Amino acid sequence: MATTSPNKLSLFPLLSLLCFISIFFLLSLSRRASLSSPNTHRSATVFTPRSDDASRTVASSTCDLSDGSWIYDSNFRSARYDSSCKEIFKGWNCVRNNKTNGLEISKWRWKPKDCDLPSFDPLEFLETHRNTNIGFVGDSLNRNMFVSLFCMLKSATGELKKWRPVGADRGFTFLQYNLTIAYHRTNLLARYGRWSANANGGELESLGFMEGYRIDVDIPDSSWIKASSFHDILILNTGHWWWAPSKFDPSKSPMLFFEGGRPILPPINPAAGLDRVLNHMVNFVEKTKRPGGIIFFQTQSPRHFEGGDWDQGGTCQRLQPLSPGKVEELFSVRNNGTNVEVRLVNQHLFNSFKSRSNFHVLDITRMSEYRADAHPAAAGGKNHDDCMHWCLPGITDTWNDLFVATLYTIKA
Repeated sequence: MATTSPNKLSLFPLLSLLCFISIFFLLSLSRRASLSSPNTHRSATVFTPRSDDASRTVASSTCDLSDGSWIYDSNFRSARYDSSCKEIFKGWNCVRNNKTNGLEISKWRWKPKDCDLPSFDPLEFLETHRNTNIGFVGDSLNRNMFVSLFCMLKSATGELKKWRPVGADRGFTFLQYNLTIAYHRTNLLARYGRWSANANGGELESLGFMEGYRIDVDIPDSSWIKASSFHDILILNTGHWWWAPSKFDPSKSPMLFFEGGRPILPPINPAAGLDRVLNHMVNFVEKTKRPGGIIFFQTQSPRHFEGGDWDQGGTCQRLQPLSPGKVEELFSVRNNGTNVEVRLVNQHLFNSFKSRSNFHVLDITRMSEYRADAHPAAAGGKNHDDCMHWCLPGITDTWNDLFVATLYTIKA
């Protein structure tokens, strides 16, 4: 019968102990890695958006950057500039205006479900976009995004000069890189102005119209009529002014739509007018854009008025993002609430661009609907809470991260 040597028997407990220690060490490393992941950080608070038909976007082949969660991390520092950036409109400078959560706003970061959205590197962006013109065309929400991009790029280089392309409201050139960014202000994209009845009568006068606003659905506003042929990259938006009864009162100062120089009869409502404007403006951009030009259209930025609209005592005093249930309460088309226009506008936008391969939809809506905490509110310096524009630094920095990430994907 075979026998086992004492030396071999004495090695068995030692080998067993070494195996146990190795397994314990590997498990420990694995646990540490999981705790450092953004999705499982023990101090993180996560708000997960709910998908909505009116706010969907066409996902890239690998990841939908607009579908994700806001993660709070007290150690996170996302701001790439501070309140000293002089281009920040006074009412949007929430840190300098001592908004309660002014510094906390930038501690939330957007985490897409299936990938990451990194904070873009301003210096790298300048290097890779030498000899490039970038134009923002739209209302003050697009200016919000323009200022954010300017402040981030300025943090990388101070060699710049003010310079405005034709029609632009604001503009700067970063001299070392010959990169120009500009903001062209236009509320409706189309040309519009006051209209009054002719004493000699006319087609609208015969229907009882005495005054209002004339909107030429087929003529771009003069502020940006040359923008698409000048800029290599164009970011357009429109929306808030189309549902603005305080500006375009349906009875006292209605929107009166013209096409080919003649009034559209029978008169159409603002929603139908928006569809016509989008159709004509998209055709205009496609015909006039620069060779190789890249065109983005930004979805609607949400307002967060609670308790009434801006002129009815509405406020936005929250200090954290909304829960999914509250988002649906504020924005659901079915509820027809104060802020419903965000999803109504998006329905028209997505219908207009679903067959336009030359346009890239920049879906900032879903991530923004949750950020009721990121508006200037009472710190905006108005006689009412500003629950429409955004604090800077703030969420529009994330919009620019989305813009840059999408741009790099297009160019890849």
